[in-house]
Amino acid sequence: MSGILILVIIVVVIGLVIAGMYNGLVQLRVRADSAWSDIDIQLKRRHDLIPNLVETVKGYAAHEKGTFENVAKFRSAAMAAPPDNPEARAQAEGQLTMALRGLLMVAEQYPQLQASEQFKSLQNSLSELEDAIQNSRRYYNAVVRDLNTRIQSFPTNIIAGMFAFQQRQFFEITDAAERAVPGVKF
Repeated sequence: MSGILILVIIVVVIGLVIAGMYNGLVQLRVRADSAWSDIDIQLKRRHDLIPNLVETVKGYAAHEKGTFENVAKFRSAAMAAPPDNPEARAQAEGQLTMALRGLLMVAEQYPQLQASEQFKSLQNSLSELEDAIQNSRRYYNAVVRDLNTRIQSFPTNIIAGMFAFQQRQFFEITDAAERAVPGVKF
């Protein structure tokens, strides 16, 4: 009888360990989904702010048509990037950042624009959004790192394989020039 009891205890302990590993993987997957949602929200706020910024600059620098077209084109591309593909999304957002940098460089050439309260407010909002995006990206990448590490580590990798847990891509910018936050100067 004691042999059966020991066997039952071993099976229960193994079951609890497996359940703990599974629950840990689920928790990290949910945190990764939540973190990605935070990035998506910040990027949406950024996309919504850009037309206001463009219109404000356009009023002062109407002859900079190419710059405005680039911002519009890259904004559309960023909004159309697959929401579940961090690599494609990061590339599209990097191109948008470069276009915004060009827009802000145009704005620097117009002192009246620099003095405009509306423009200052939009620049501050953009700067705050860039910081929020950077913080959201940092948190998402930390959660993805933890999830990917668990998925690859023994013995959790066995549980991850059994329940089809997949590694996630990091949300990172590959071009060094795109890594810089657009400058906001007054």
